[in-house]
Amino acid sequence: MTIIQTVTGPIDADSLGRVLIHEHVFTGDIEHLLNHGRDFDEDAEIARAAAKMNAIKASGIDTIIDLTVLGLGRYVPRIRKVAELTDLNIIVSTGCYTLDVVPMPFQMVGPGLLFDEEDPMPGLFAGDIEHGIMDTGIRAAEVKCAIDAAGLTPGVERVMRAVAKANVRTGAPITVHTNPANGSGLIAQNVFAEEGVDLRDVIIGHLGDTMDLDYLTALAERGSILGMDRFGIAFSLSFEQRIATIVAMIERGFVEHLALSHDCYCWTNFHPGGVARFHEHQYSAVTDHVVPALRAAGVSQSAIDIMLIGNPHRHFVGAASRFAARNRSTHPADGVV
Repeated sequence: MTIIQTVTGPIDADSLGRVLIHEHVFTGDIEHLLNHGRDFDEDAEIARAAAKMNAIKASGIDTIIDLTVLGLGRYVPRIRKVAELTDLNIIVSTGCYTLDVVPMPFQMVGPGLLFDEEDPMPGLFAGDIEHGIMDTGIRAAEVKCAIDAAGLTPGVERVMRAVAKANVRTGAPITVHTNPANGSGLIAQNVFAEEGVDLRDVIIGHLGDTMDLDYLTALAERGSILGMDRFGIAFSLSFEQRIATIVAMIERGFVEHLALSHDCYCWTNFHPGGVARFHEHQYSAVTDHVVPALRAAGVSQSAIDIMLIGNPHRHFVGAASRFAARNRSTHPADGVV
């Protein structure tokens, strides 16, 4: 039995059910909120978020992975208040989202820096998984980083290696935000592999933004799950193109490397108008529109279940079993390997 940590406590992996693998509840700049968020009504936003989580649950989804980490405004006490008002499983993450430099608390601390010490990031990320986030007792179950148009900057690489080290130390699987336009998913895989990560533990995010089937195939052939995770956002590809890409990858035999989601959020201050700016960006797109469109395109219900149930389940269970196997081989009981 594999136990998965959620905001409201541990659950058996078989209770994950249908999973949206790349979502957020709240995102934003915390400093801006504290200094300029005069219109932010916490109780109202928590109630609004809980209503949206309940709507997700009513649509047939059982679990979301909230990928809000450092750099995106993670504040777990607020998420706990939402989770207590819904039956939806919410899995929280640790790690860091940067597209260039590391956050200020890490810029002067680390090997070769002003304070020439061990990099604190791997230990902080692992601590969120092993012990819990601050004094909440809520344990992260996913590790996240990012690489985008700027590529593998020193800051991005440092975070990516810290995330990889946390995976190797704890067994928690990884999601990485990528930009398909520059092939950054392959760069991420290379860095992770150098650090000893099993690439089957990795979800490569935002691959629904490309129709480059050869690129997607190259990533899948190395074992990772491909996040087809921006439904409701049409800035890169249309809905129809995103559906066609999934169908094509299934036809190539990669259904066991595909997972679905939206990259949605209930509230943000990252842009004026918040969520109202994107009218079609809703948590219901997968169940209301994607699944029917895939069925109409000839995709079987069993294939859809693999993408929504089987692959997310394997993301956690596979990572946990591989971690346990590594520990057994490294620390064999009674001298037996």
